[in-house]
Amino acid sequence: MISKINAWTLSGVKALHVDTEVDVSKGISSFQIVGLPETAVRESKDRVRAAIKNSGFKFPLGRITVNLSPADIRKEGTGFDLPIALGILSNLGIIDKGKIDQYFIRGELSLDGKVKPQPGILAGAVLCKEKRFKGIIVPSKNGTEAKIINSINVIPVSSLLDAVAVIRGEKVPDEIIIEKKEFFFEETLDFKEVKGQEYAKRAFEIAASGGHNLLLSGPPGSGKTMLSKRVPTIMPEMEEEEILEVSLVYSAAGLIDDANRFITKRPFRSPHHTISYAGLIGGGRIPKPGEISLAHKGVLFLDEFSEFRRENLEMLRQPLEGKNIVISRAEGSLEFPADFMLIAAMNPCPCGYFTSRFHECRCTASQIEKYRNKLSGPVIDRIDIQVEVSDISYEKFSKESDSKTSAEMKQNVLRARNVQKKRFGSPLVLNSGMSKKDIQKFCVLDSEGNSIMSRAFEKFRFSARTLDRILKTARSIADMEECENIRKEHLGEALQFRVNMANGATQQDF
Repeated sequence: MISKINAWTLSGVKALHVDTEVDVSKGISSFQIVGLPETAVRESKDRVRAAIKNSGFKFPLGRITVNLSPADIRKEGTGFDLPIALGILSNLGIIDKGKIDQYFIRGELSLDGKVKPQPGILAGAVLCKEKRFKGIIVPSKNGTEAKIINSINVIPVSSLLDAVAVIRGEKVPDEIIIEKKEFFFEETLDFKEVKGQEYAKRAFEIAASGGHNLLLSGPPGSGKTMLSKRVPTIMPEMEEEEILEVSLVYSAAGLIDDANRFITKRPFRSPHHTISYAGLIGGGRIPKPGEISLAHKGVLFLDEFSEFRRENLEMLRQPLEGKNIVISRAEGSLEFPADFMLIAAMNPCPCGYFTSRFHECRCTASQIEKYRNKLSGPVIDRIDIQVEVSDISYEKFSKESDSKTSAEMKQNVLRARNVQKKRFGSPLVLNSGMSKKDIQKFCVLDSEGNSIMSRAFEKFRFSARTLDRILKTARSIADMEECENIRKEHLGEALQFRVNMANGATQQDF
C-alpha cells in the first residue's frame, strides 16, 4: 500500500516540489529512505518512529520504504519528518488518503511528537499557491509566516496528534490573524542630527534616488558611519512584491519567527570586516544566503571598506552588476538575489588623517599607496558616487543645525523614484540598473554635454563602464528636479561626485 504526501525542499530561496511516497509491506522489519537524502533526512526515521509511538499510535511491523521524488535532487533538512509520519499513518488507515493529498506539509518532529518550526516555510507557501493546492500544513510557530500568502489555507499544527485530528476533521485549526500595524515603527534616526556635511548628504540623496552605490572617504569621526546609518530613513517604503522577495530570503536563512514575522522595512546590513567569504557572499556545505542577499532591496554598509579581505571584495563584482549571486557546488548551482545599494566607508590612509584639516598624517607615500591599492580598480569602477568627507570645526559642531531633515530628503527621493516609475513601468527599474539600450534612450546629451564628457574623458581616462555610471547618476540628478533632459549642471555634479575624491576636481574643471 502506497501513500503520497506533498512536501518540498529548498533550492536557494525557492521551493521545489517533492513527492514523499511511503510504502508499508510485509517482510523483515526495516525502514529505508531513498531519493538522495542527506544525513538529517536519513536520521528522520528514528525521530518518526519515536514520535508515532509516543503519540499513542502503533508503529507498523514490516518493511517501510520512503521515496523522495524526484530522486536526482538532494533533500536536506528535518522538514520531511511530518510528511513521512503522516504517510505511514495513512498506510495504516488512520488518515484518509483523499484528505491529505491536497496539502503541502513540512515540519520537524521531536521524540514526543511535537512539531518544531522550520526555515523556508514562506517559499513553500508560494509554491502551494502556484500549484493551486487546497492548503499548507506547517508548524504552529511558522503559521504567521505562511499566512503572508493570504490566498492559501494555512493549517498550523503543534504536534503529530494535532495534525491527525485536523486532517480527520476532528479539530478546527487555530485562526491566524496578522495585524500589519505591528510591523511598522517610527524611525528614530534623522539626517538633521548630522552636523555639517551638506555635500555628503546631497550625495546620499542622489544615491537613494537612483539606487546608486556610494563610497565615503574621510578621517575618523567625520560622520561617515553616522551618515550611512540614516540611509534607510530616506528610502521609499517597500512595496508588496519587495516585501515578499526579501521575506523569502530571510525565511530561507531561518531568520523569520514569531517576533520577526516578515520583513516590511528595507534591510540595513552592516557586517564586520572580519566576516568570512561564505558569511558575506553566501555558501557553506548547505548553501545559505550571505549578507549581500540579506541586504536585498536594502542597503549593504561596509565600514572600514579597505580592511575587508581582498578576495571577498572582488566577489562583489558580479552581484553589483547582475543583482544576484550564483553559488556553484558539485551537486549543482544555486542562485540568491542580491539587489542592494552598497554604501562603503574608509579612511584615506592607515593612520586615517591624510585629508584631515586638524591632524597631521604620519603615513609615508608608499604606505598610503599600499593602503589604497587594497581596493582594485574593477571594484572602485562599480561605485557610482565617491565622496570625500572632511572633519568639521567646533563652530559647525556647536551651531544649531538648519540642514534638511530625513523627511525633506525623502520627498526628493520619492519625486525621483516616481519619475523613474513612469519611465520604466512595473517592475520598477532604477537608474542604476539601466541597460545600455536604456542609457542610449534616456541619457541623451546635447552638444554642450558631449563637450563636457569629452574633456572629462581626455583628462581622467575613464573606462566605458565609468562613463555609463556617470550618465546614470546625472539622470538621477535630473529626475530629482523632474527635468526631462540632462543639463550641463546635472552632468557636472555627476562628474564631480566621480572624480573629486582622487583628483580634487570641481565643476569648474568641466
